Amino acid sequence: MIVLALPLALAAASRPLQVYFIDVEGGQATLFVSPSGQSMLIDTGWPDHNGRDAKRIVAAAHDAGIHQIDYLVTTHYHADHVGGVPQLAALMPIRNFVDHGPPVKTYRTWDLYHAYLKVREKGHHILAKPGMQIPIRGMRVTVLTAAGKDIGQSLPGGGEHNPYCSAQEPRRLDRSENAQSIGVLVSYGKFRMIDLGDLPSWPGEHGLVCPTNLVGHVEVYLTTQHAYAESGAAFLVDALKPIVAIADNGAHKGGVPKAFQVIHHSPGLEGFWDLHFSYSADKNLNARPPFIANLTDNPDHGYWIKLTAQSGGTFTVMNQRNGESKTYRPRK
Repeated sequence: MIVLALPLALAAASRPLQVYFIDVEGGQATLFVSPSGQSMLIDTGWPDHNGRDAKRIVAAAHDAGIHQIDYLVTTHYHADHVGGVPQLAALMPIRNFVDHGPPVKTYRTWDLYHAYLKVREKGHHILAKPGMQIPIRGMRVTVLTAAGKDIGQSLPGGGEHNPYCSAQEPRRLDRSENAQSIGVLVSYGKFRMIDLGDLPSWPGEHGLVCPTNLVGHVEVYLTTQHAYAESGAAFLVDALKPIVAIADNGAHKGGVPKAFQVIHHSPGLEGFWDLHFSYSADKNLNARPPFIANLTDNPDHGYWIKLTAQSGGTFTVMNQRNGESKTYRPRK
C-alpha cells in the first residue's frame, strides 16, 4: 500500500491549484479546485434570472472536471452572495456549508437566509471562526474574519508594522451584514490569495492590517466588495502588496474610480484583471481590454477569468473571452 500511495501523493503534489472567477454580474462566485481534486466555492451569486448564475458555476465546475461542491463558503447573506444557493443545489451536490452564523439583527431579507438554511440542512454545517482552517485537502484555507471578528494575531509571513496606516483617520463603523463577512487566505505552497467578501474598511480591513499587518503579502488580491469605495482601502491593498489584483465588479455595480485608483497605485502591482468593464470608471482606470473578461453590459456572455497556480508560487491568469493569458513569477 505504501508503494502505491507514494506515486499518487506525488501526482497530487504536481497538480496546480485552479481558481475560476465566475461572472455573476457584480456578485461573487469564486471556485477553487484543489490539487487533491476537492472543490471550494465562495458564494453563489444572485437568485432568479432563470438560474443564470448557478448555470455559470456549473459550467466552470465541469470545465475543471468536478461534479460536486465539497465546501460552500457563504461570506454573508446579501442577495448577490447567497441568492444562488437553492438554484445551484438543484443542479449539483453541495456537501459542506461554511457560514458565519445567523444574520445581524438589522438584516431585512430574512427570506434569503431561510432559503439558504433549507439547503444547508441537507449537508454538513461548519461555523466559521477566525483562525480556523477549512479542511479541504491539498491547499490551506485560513479564516481571517467572520461575524465581525478577526484573527487578532499574525499569521506566518505577517507581523510587520504597516506604514500605510499612519495617515488614516477612523470613519463611521459599518455594522451591516457586510461587516460579518467571512474573509479567507488561500495558500498553496508559496502562492497566497486573499478574498474578504464585502468586508468594509472600518473596522474590518483596518483591524487586519493596522497598525500591524497580520496577513503579510499576497500574490493575488480579489477586490473587496466588488471594488466599491467603502472597502479596499489603500492601507489594506498597499500592505498586502499583491502581484495581481482581480476585480469582480459588474458593468454597473462596483468598479468605482476611487477603488480602481487604489489598485493602480499599489506598490509592486504587475497585473490588473477585471470581470467587467466598469461604466463607473473611465477606460484609463479599467484594466486593459485584453484583461477584461466582459467588455459590454450584455448579460448573455458571462466569461470567466481563470487562474492556475503552482506550489512554487508561479501562476497564470487567463481570460476566457479571448484566451489572453499571462504568467507571473513569485517575488524573490
